[in-house]
Order: sequence, then structure tokens, then C-alpha cells
Amino acid sequence: MPDSSDNGSPSPKKMRFHRTPTGSNWWLFAVLLAIFAWIYFSDSHGGRSPISYGMFREQLTQKNIAKVDIQGTRVWGEFVEAPIAPDAKVDASGKPMRLNKKFETSLSPMSLSDPDLDTLLRKQLGDAYTVSEPTDNTFSAMLVYLLVTGALFVGLWFLFRRARDSFFTGGLTGGFTKSGARRYDPGSKPITFNDVAGLEGVKNELQEVVEFLRSPAKFQRLGARVPKGVLLMGPPGTGKTLLGRAVAGEAAVPFFSINGSEFIQMFVGVGAGRVRDLFNTAKENAPAILFIDEIDAVGRHRGAGIGGGHDEREQTLNQILSEMDGFTPTESVIVMAATNRPDVLDPALLRPGRFDRHITVDRPTLKGRLAIFKVHTRDVPLDADVDLERLAAGTVGLTGADIRNLVNEAALWASRHDKNCVSRDDFDYARDKILMGAKREEVLVGEEKSMCAYHESGHALLAWLVPGVDRVHKVSIIPRGRALGVTQLLPEEDRMNVGQSELESRLLFLLGGRAAEKLVFDQYTAGAEDDLNRATQLARRMVMHWGMSERLGPVAFRDGEDHPFLGREMAEPRRFSEYTAQVIDEEVSRLLREASDKATEMLVEHRGKLDAMARRLEEIETIDDAEIERLVGPSAYKPRNGGSDEASDSSSEPTAS
Repeated sequence: MPDSSDNGSPSPKKMRFHRTPTGSNWWLFAVLLAIFAWIYFSDSHGGRSPISYGMFREQLTQKNIAKVDIQGTRVWGEFVEAPIAPDAKVDASGKPMRLNKKFETSLSPMSLSDPDLDTLLRKQLGDAYTVSEPTDNTFSAMLVYLLVTGALFVGLWFLFRRARDSFFTGGLTGGFTKSGARRYDPGSKPITFNDVAGLEGVKNELQEVVEFLRSPAKFQRLGARVPKGVLLMGPPGTGKTLLGRAVAGEAAVPFFSINGSEFIQMFVGVGAGRVRDLFNTAKENAPAILFIDEIDAVGRHRGAGIGGGHDEREQTLNQILSEMDGFTPTESVIVMAATNRPDVLDPALLRPGRFDRHITVDRPTLKGRLAIFKVHTRDVPLDADVDLERLAAGTVGLTGADIRNLVNEAALWASRHDKNCVSRDDFDYARDKILMGAKREEVLVGEEKSMCAYHESGHALLAWLVPGVDRVHKVSIIPRGRALGVTQLLPEEDRMNVGQSELESRLLFLLGGRAAEKLVFDQYTAGAEDDLNRATQLARRMVMHWGMSERLGPVAFRDGEDHPFLGREMAEPRRFSEYTAQVIDEEVSRLLREASDKATEMLVEHRGKLDAMARRLEEIETIDDAEIERLVGPSAYKPRNGGSDEASDSSSEPTAS
């Protein structure tokens, strides 16, 4: 970002710029050019016409030679009158072209032993005829060649040094060890907390950092120390980077941002050098904010995984720790970092004195989603039928980035249809596209279409009849994304906890499509692969993480699910026996079998409703909750009070067959 000196900083300072001298070595190229020109012209005699020895004797006989100088076998001379060239061409005036008045030729071996030539030259030319020894140019030629070779080596040395400087000290390409941190230029409209919606608790936490940057003496007066580092943790798209810019905008201080992966290079020591340059730049522009995005790329556990203890990443992390320790209590530089993997960060990075304030930036609640919709629709003309509260209630689990994308997709869809404003149908289309995927060109026909209709009807019917499952919003057998059919559930409230009975109902819903296929067609299909994966993962978490197995009791089991490159799993083996692993597998299988059997029983009991829903799906391909209520009757869904949790958040995703 370009430097801005009018960003409201109390003590603005210019950023460091490294200027590369473009003309410091121009003399070197000038000398080389002069040497090459001298070599080129030193052996040539400009303005002399080369002639044959026979023409020389002929002109000598005709007394047309005015002057001759013989050096060895070379003859330099001058005509009395320039003769016509042997192969003369006609010039523009029609006259034949003549040779230059000065000439040069070589003596043949026969002429060197001809005594008449010397007599004839002396008789005709007298003192104009001279004979001298040929000049020995060996020393000068060697000197020239040595000078040229030396000049080339000097030039190559200069080029190598400047190339080295471009890598390590900021030469031609701007510096290999320069941090590459971008300075955010707020322009005329800086981002403030008013532009961050739905994160009131997080903004309250960060308000203290803003106050310190505005007036550090207020805190230092009572001996208080502001946190050196603030770590923002949360899922992708929740607004962590936006919060960093908002803090800088509120405090009106410089904001430098860099990604954690930009520190890592193949050259040893480059990452540590970039860290030093980054912190030095921030100190020169203090008070300032350093924002390191995706810090888990460089801040993972040291000595874990495959990398060992001396790789470039760990040396870079050590330099970050050292720089943060080097801050004095009076230095007004705040280091902010963002990550969605706090579990893999090194403990030394999280201890007090470094990143000593941890702020969780979670998915927004209903109130937060409503505020985010209002922010992103400020410049979007809305139709009268658009209810933002309804949209916020129907987007449980979506982040701020998801909501911004939803609003943008709705505006694009309305623009494609030449509308003057965005309507409710446009938002419904955008939500379906984000949650279920875009429509594919494939069209189901015949038995495949019938199978898909019964599969999705099995999901939808059980979700409609079993309490504890989120509300059914729409069922479709139009291929979308990677799915052939979709049953879309939309939780209407946020939840923070979930009970065992609700999780068992969730298993029942996930296995309903597979049970319907077996009931109607007496076979299973590959379309239930995603259902089985999700059901198995949920059942395994119930047994291993949440203690929902009477046989195993209230015990949590860790099975090393993290990737060895990211954490410590290679150093922490499984902490339960093979027999316990067998019992876990048996309990997971029991939960899934019981859910599958119960799903089959319920579908047999309500076979007429299953057939009616499947026929309607085959007929119109998409049905909504109103159509399902007309076919099946009232839903068993009962709204609850609470927030979102992992299980209910996953229910906002479509079930694919």
C-alpha cells in the first residue's frame, strides 16, 4: 500500500525506502565501449582503398603514384589522381565511380625479390618513397586484451554484487530479506468499529487496545501494561482481518499487515531477517499495529511433526518470540494475529508477555447476522418483500463473509434479470446456491430419478416426523454441486448445546435416504456415501468425545485425528488398548444399526406418505415446506431457545444423495 502521511498518527514518520543507484557505474560501460571502439578502429585505415598488386604496378608505370611507404609486406600510398575502380559502378550523375586517393596493398613473394621495383620507386618518387620496419604491436595488443578482460571481470563483479544486494540488502528488486509488509492506506474513509457488525463482545475487548494507542500515558500513569499481542481465533470468514483494520482506523495509527507464509523461504535465515525488518519498520512508525494473518503457518509447535527442530520455520518463530520479548513497556506497538487453528500454535507464542490476550471471533448470532445484513445491503436497493430478520433467521451458521457473498449473489441474479431492486426470490436463489450448490446440466430420468426421489423423500419425511431435527426448508432432485439430490434443513435459532436424543434423531435423519432405497427397491446404492460418512463421524464423536455409550462410560478417547505435519500426534500415541478400540467400533456400529432399523420401521409405518412425497418430487422436482405439509401433515419440529453448536451447524448443510 502507498505510504500516507496524513493518517492521523500522533508522530508520523516516513517508511523506509531503499533507492537503487541507476547511474553509479555508468563510467564502466563508457570505458568498455571506448576500448572496443579503439580495438575496432586501431587496425583499420579509414579512407584507404584496397587494391591489387597488379593495379599498383600498373599505376606506378603510368606515373600515377605520388607517395609510397612500405612496411614489411604492406604498402601504403597515395595516387596523383584517383583512378577508376576496376569494377566501377555508375553514380547518380552517370559517371563511373573512382577509388579513394589513398590506397593500400600487399607485396607478393615474387615482388619482394624484384630488384627493378625498388629502382623504379626511387627513380619516380625520390624522397616520397620510404621504407621502414613494420611496427611491433604485440605489447599494445596484449595490453588492450588484458584491459578488456579485466574490465569484463570488474563489470561481472559489480553485477554480482548488485544482484547479491538485491537479495539480501535491498538492491535492484527491493530486498530479499525485506518483510514485504503492506501498509494499509485508509484513504478518506477509514474502517472503524461501525463497519464491523455482529461482533459487539469482540469490539469491547479491542476497545482497550484502541484507548492505549490513542493515549498510552493514561495507562502508564498507573503502571498498567497493555497486552503486547492480541490473538484473534475463529473460523474463516468471521472478520478477523477486518477487526485489525478497524482497530487501526479507530486509533488512527499505521497498520502493517503480512501473511504468515510470507516469512518462509528456501534460503536459511531469510524468514528471521524479514521478521527483524517487520518489527523495525513498526517501531519506526510507532504507535502502530502489526497484523500477522494465518500465523499458524509459522507459529506451529516446535519439534513436532516431520520438520525436526532446526528447520527454517522454527528459526523464524524463534525470531518472532525474540522480537516480542524485546518490546519495552513504553513501546506503543501492538502485534495482532489471526488464525483458525489455535490448537497447533506453540505454547511459547501464547504465554503472557507475548500473545497474552486471546479473543474468540465466532460465527455471528441472530442479532449479529441481522446487523451484518444491514451493513452489506446499505448500497443495495431492496424490494418491499425483503425481510432481513427472516433472512438472518434462515442463515444460522453462516459467517460474515458468507452473508456478504449471499447479498452479492442475490444482487448479481437480480441484475441478470434486469430488475431495478433485489427481491425476496433473489435472496432465496442466492441462499440455495450457496448452501446447496449451483444447478448442474445433468437431468435425472427413469429409474435413477425415481431412486433419487425416494432417497430424498426418506430424508425429508423422517426430518418432518421426528422431533429434534431442524426444520425442513426445501427438497430437490435437481443435481446441484456434487449432489444428485438435496434435502435442505434450516435451523431457526442459535444453539450452544445439544442432547443425546437430538443427536440420535440426527442419525435417524441421515440414514433415512438409505433406508428408503432398501425399502422400495430392495437394494442399496452408492448415493448414500456422504450420508454414511457424516453419520459415522457423528456416531464416533458421540462415543469417543461425548461419553454417550453406557458400555464405555464417561471416558473421552483420543485417536490422533490431527495431521502429523500440523500438530503433535506423532509424539502422542493412542492412549487406549486394542480391546477398547474394538469396543468403540462395536458401539459406533450399534448406534448406526439402531438408527437404521428405526428409520426403516418409521418409513414402513408411513409408507403412504413416503410414496406421495416421492411421486410429487418426480413430478415437479422441487418441493418446499408448505408443499410437504400439504402432503404429510403438521411437522413435529418444535422451535427451541439457544444458539448454534457443531451438530446443529452441520444441519444447515444440505444432505446429498
